[in-house]
Amino acid sequence: MRELAGKTAFVTGGASGIGLALGSAFAQAGMKVMLADIETEALAAAVESLRHSAPDIRGVVCDVADPVSVERAAKASYEAFGNVHVVCNNAGVAAAGGIDNISLDNWRWVLDVNLMGVLHGIRSFLPHIRAHGEGGHIVNTASMAGMNGGLGFSPYVASKFAVVGMSEGLATQLKPLGIGVTVLCPGYVRTRIGESARNRPERYGTTQTPDPASLAGLLLAHIAERLQSGLAPSEVAARVLAAIRGDELYVFTHPEMRGEVEERFAVIMAGMDKAQM
Repeated sequence: MRELAGKTAFVTGGASGIGLALGSAFAQAGMKVMLADIETEALAAAVESLRHSAPDIRGVVCDVADPVSVERAAKASYEAFGNVHVVCNNAGVAAAGGIDNISLDNWRWVLDVNLMGVLHGIRSFLPHIRAHGEGGHIVNTASMAGMNGGLGFSPYVASKFAVVGMSEGLATQLKPLGIGVTVLCPGYVRTRIGESARNRPERYGTTQTPDPASLAGLLLAHIAERLQSGLAPSEVAARVLAAIRGDELYVFTHPEMRGEVEERFAVIMAGMDKAQM
């Protein structure tokens, strides 16, 4: 989709971080934008912050882990703007992982948001995009954690690996239909994902903070530090817009992390080499 002006974009996790940056970038490109988020007050503030430069912007409260909520958000988008062309399944959360005190609630919450939330967005909007025949693009937010297992045994890593695989398969099937797919794999970006627990629904139990001296606790502290000095969300959004216009499958934002991916691929290829012996 080279021409974005006049088209409509839907963005989950749109009240802050990468989602808000995407909404702003789409608005600056002349698009109509629906921001969706579970955080009501932050969503209202985000919409208001963009109104001065983007009159065609709305917000809808949406829990991406709930397929009914996503369907309602999709309907609200159609009613507000008509056809939707770009769908960004961007909402994401993180919770403690590791091999100590494995929490089923943590795993269910992270997978429901990061993995099933992407599926719910595709399921709700893809039939609509196919039916209107005006072309479209789906952007799924994964992570560099979906390209290597450096964060260890983690629901976050598992969810992001799954999003990469889903996106690759989806791209193959949608290419003949003129619908593009991009999977966003950023490294550390200045977002509030480290504070995900603020939006954790009661159905997933209480947040369990790991012992600061444990491996999980030390890893969380390291991640928090890296996030503070991370890439600006606006830079990520600019790369996503370029990828939509260029019909690119992958968006990477941190080339310095290439070595981590190469290490994983080297182990994979070594295993393949042994299979030939």
